[in-house]
Amino acid sequence: MSSHDATLEFDYESASRAQLIAESVAREIGEIDDERSRTTIERDGSRVVIEIVAADVVALRAALNTWFSLVDVAERTAAVGASVLESR
Repeated sequence: MSSHDATLEFDYESASRAQLIAESVAREIGEIDDERSRTTIERDGSRVVIEIVAADVVALRAALNTWFSLVDVAERTAAVGASVLESR
């Protein structure tokens, strides 16, 4: 692969929230990767790090859009779940 890459770092209020988000989006690793881009995800305490390596800038942009969207959905879903639990 080429040298086009990006690192996304997301910091959360707790390690458990970071774990929830990381596990939610990690399911897509390998499913959406192709010959043009590869992604890895790691969690370190309350931080989630997503590394993307792409063959070209178009593939990098597409991967960035995808991972930002996946993390956004996971965060919004976690927030809804937390608010439901708090209302009980």
